[in-house]
Amino acid sequence: MEFNLSAGMFSSEEKFSPLDTAKTYDVLILGGGPAGLTAAVYCMRKGVSTGIIVKEIGGQVALTAGIENYMGYRHINGVELVDKFREQVVQFGIDYDEGASIASIEAGEVKRVKLEDGRVFSARALIVATGKSWRKLEVPGEEELTGLGVAYCTTCDGPFYTGKDVIVVGGGNSGLEAAIDLARIASSVTVVQFLDRLTGDRILIDKMKGFENVRVLYETEVTSINGSEEVESVSVRNRKNGAVDEIHAKGIFIEIGLVPNSGFAKGFLKLNEAGEIMVDCACRTSVPGIFAAGDVTDVPFKQIIIAGGEGAKAALSACNYVLQKS
Repeated sequence: MEFNLSAGMFSSEEKFSPLDTAKTYDVLILGGGPAGLTAAVYCMRKGVSTGIIVKEIGGQVALTAGIENYMGYRHINGVELVDKFREQVVQFGIDYDEGASIASIEAGEVKRVKLEDGRVFSARALIVATGKSWRKLEVPGEEELTGLGVAYCTTCDGPFYTGKDVIVVGGGNSGLEAAIDLARIASSVTVVQFLDRLTGDRILIDKMKGFENVRVLYETEVTSINGSEEVESVSVRNRKNGAVDEIHAKGIFIEIGLVPNSGFAKGFLKLNEAGEIMVDCACRTSVPGIFAAGDVTDVPFKQIIIAGGEGAKAALSACNYVLQKS
């Protein structure tokens, strides 16, 4: 079966049915990344009635070019790994909703999840596995030119900039990986780093420095992204001496990290300063019957294998909670 991220991954499966607003599920899972999909498999194997709300199947994994640290695969790209996850889930029948955003959640003996379109779903236990989204610069021109030269996914959009001058914002692992990928196809790559040093892994720094068409601007910040119908240039400011420069480029890839998709839980679940949902060793949140797993939580080391493990743990905890309440 060919894998197509835009095809409605669950809606094409015969065993899957739309979520029912009139039904109270045992467990409702929010999120379709490694944590959410793993949780779904564990819940369904336990035999509890399970529903899943998926904004984008696969989460950040689906946008990862190459994965070499997931056990069982010496090398696999993100789309292929997500397809393997999907194959695990579709063995079972599950109710789903795909593409909708979560507006709010409510506690009680029965938990309720309200979507932005107004629909409300109910369950005895919730597993929040909504992951993270790209962090934005919040500078003039960014929003207006998104998709017109402003990009957040090198894997997705990099090939469109073959032979062109591009900018990468960020000197961490994601920024370095983006610079390396783009250096192979772009005419030139300028890395804009806020700090006075690169913060990614040494192996990536050394690899990037091996490309002659890559330069790094340290202690520099983007002040605006310029262009009418597409990106034409990027204005930057040297944080040390205040000097302003304009870099002509056709694309800018913003790789400054991720923010947790936890806005709907603010003021309801306990979050840390970074906005991550705080959980204990059993994936329990501050509200009984609501569990959380994956990158949206404060569990350290955001890795695919860790998210999957946390999803399994959250599912087992949620199932135990439901069975104890029966």
